[in-house]
Amino acid sequence: MATRSYAIIGTGAVGGFYGAKLQKAGLEVHFLLNRDYEFVRTQGLKIDSLEGNFTLPQVQAYNDVHQMPPCDVVIVALKTTHNYLLPQLLPPIVKPDGVVLLLQNGLNVEPQIAEIVGEKRVMGGLCFICSNKVGPGHIQHIDYSAVHLGEYQAQYQPGGISERMQEIGRDFQQANIPVELTEDLMLSRWKKLVWNIPYNGLSVVLDARTDEIMANPETRLLAEELMGEVVAIASSYNRHLPKNYIELMLDHTDKMKPYLTSMKLDYDAHRPLELEAIVGNPLQAAIAQGVDVPKITMLYQQLKFLDARNQTILR
Repeated sequence: MATRSYAIIGTGAVGGFYGAKLQKAGLEVHFLLNRDYEFVRTQGLKIDSLEGNFTLPQVQAYNDVHQMPPCDVVIVALKTTHNYLLPQLLPPIVKPDGVVLLLQNGLNVEPQIAEIVGEKRVMGGLCFICSNKVGPGHIQHIDYSAVHLGEYQAQYQPGGISERMQEIGRDFQQANIPVELTEDLMLSRWKKLVWNIPYNGLSVVLDARTDEIMANPETRLLAEELMGEVVAIASSYNRHLPKNYIELMLDHTDKMKPYLTSMKLDYDAHRPLELEAIVGNPLQAAIAQGVDVPKITMLYQQLKFLDARNQTILR
C-alpha cells in the first residue's frame, strides 16, 4: 500500500470535503454519488473553505459500486441511517487486503461493518469539522477539519497504533488534513459524543444554532450538564476524559462560527435523524452500566417524538 487508492462512500459535507482534499494532494480517489452524480461527473467538486477555496473540475465519479475499482481504503461517510446499504456497497470495492474507514458519528457503528468485511479490516474515524453541503457537488467548509483515527477491536478494546494507521495518517497529512492517531477508538468516540449529544440534540429541540445555544445562560448550562452525563457514562466503561475536557468543548463552541448541526439540517430537510447512533446507543450503554442520565434520557425522548412527527408530516 505504498500508493493507496481511496473510495468515498457518501460524497457529502464530510466525505466530499476529505475526498476532495485527498485528490487535490495527488492521491487516487473514487467517489460514489447518488442524486448529484450527473452534475459531479460533468462539473466536478467545488470546495469553499476557510483554508482556501478550490475546484476539482474532473473527479472519478460513479453511481454504481460495480463500476468502481477495488480500493485500498474505503471511506464510509454516509449518515448512519443509510448503513443498511453497506452489505451491498462494501464487498465489491474493498481490496482483499484493504480497510474500511468509518467517518461516522455515534457509538457502536463499527461492529455492523465488521460483520460485513471482518473485524481486522475496520477502522474508525472521528471528524471534528464544521462543514455543509450547499448544492450539487458544492461543499462549504466552515471551521475545523481534524480527524482522529483508531483501529477497531472486538468489544472496543484498545487497538494500538498500527502501521496502516500511520500510512493513512501520512496521506491525510499530505492533504493538509490535521490527523491524530489514537490507541483507543472507544475513548475517542466518547470524546466526540461529549459534543455531539448536547449540540446535535439541542439544536433540533430548541430550533437553534450552536451560537444561540451558547449565548443563553440556561441552554449553555444545559449543554454543560449533558456533557457531564456523557463523561459519566464513559467513566463507567473505564474511559476517563481529562478533567478540563468539558470546559475545553465549551470554549471551542464559543469560538466556533455560527453553525447548524448535521442533525438540525436533517430535521429541517425532513430526513431521518441519526438518533440511535448519536443518542440512543450511548443511552443504552448508560442503562447497561446502571448510570443515571436523566437529561440525556429526556433529550432522547423529545427527539424520538420530533423525528416521528417530522417523518409523518413528510408522508
